Amino acid sequence: MTGKSAARGAPLFKVRRSRVHGRGAFAARRIRKGTRIIEYRGERVSHQEADHRYQERSARDNHTFLFIIDARTVIDAGAGGNDARFINHSCNPNCETVMEGKRVFIEAIRTIQPGEELNYDYQLGRAADDPPDVDAIYACRCGQANCRGTMLWPPKKAPRRTAARPHTPRRAKGAPSTKRGTARKRKQAARR
Repeated sequence: MTGKSAARGAPLFKVRRSRVHGRGAFAARRIRKGTRIIEYRGERVSHQEADHRYQERSARDNHTFLFIIDARTVIDAGAGGNDARFINHSCNPNCETVMEGKRVFIEAIRTIQPGEELNYDYQLGRAADDPPDVDAIYACRCGQANCRGTMLWPPKKAPRRTAARPHTPRRAKGAPSTKRGTARKRKQAARR
């Protein structure tokens, strides 16, 4: 699997096993700062449909391929998604997500050397009804010196960047309270 440069047709990255988590995306060649690497693609669904698709998921499952586009739309890269879904989280990222219209792109925020893993800060939102060990559930494995230990965005005291943020499905009606918080709360947290 590869992410290809639109300009040259040459692969910008290759997907392979990652020490961070599962599979990751690794630079196949030098990627300059400001390069638009790939669009985050997948099926566009409503928040309700995204929640329905993942309602049976364990509260301990921190894997998500969902990105919020707006109040009505979520990209589900688990359905028809591309290799952008393999870009892992890091607390010291070399990429960021950028929204243009209703599209999400991954761009390099610094020059990335061949073989280096691509990553961005997932900035997952927090919810009032998260389980007490939510930071452990969403533990970060990036290994960076400034690692905050979780893929969740820090509590309110930290400034937030304006970037696209992944969607986390809400708890189904009647589900145990150990499930993660509602999508509505996460969306509100993501807007701060």
